[in-house]
Amino acid sequence: MHDFDFLFGRWTVHNERLTARLVGSTDWETFAATNDCRPILGGVGNTDEFVTDWNGGFRGATLRLFDLERKEWSIYWASNRTGLLEPPVVGRFERGVGTLFGRDTHQGTPVLARFLWSDITPTSALWQQALSTDDGKTWETNWRMHMSRAAE
Repeated sequence: MHDFDFLFGRWTVHNERLTARLVGSTDWETFAATNDCRPILGGVGNTDEFVTDWNGGFRGATLRLFDLERKEWSIYWASNRTGLLEPPVVGRFERGVGTLFGRDTHQGTPVLARFLWSDITPTSALWQQALSTDDGKTWETNWRMHMSRAAE
């Protein structure tokens, strides 16, 4: 249940995001953000807020909960664009890499979503999001967040 303890605190985030998803695009946009994370429920979960001026101003919030029985994380996302909690991705960390999967839709198309957490150090981490329309045979990475611990 301590897999995400590294994330507690304030981060600066360099984002790389595909401008169009699942259409073969290779056009990436970049933008800066901040992310603040803290534990909740005595460490069984955590929450963070993502803030950027990108695209007219964008805020997102993550809720991560650790299932004590199954030893798995569930990650939920919401943003100021919809005000809705999106379907979770579920998974665990193995050998320092967190891999989580979940079912969703993108513009009406059913997709399998994958979150990868890797390259984790006390001062940096990498998060990547990918989608698959063929149940995980192939993946399109559409968002990468290069995180650096913010100076205190």
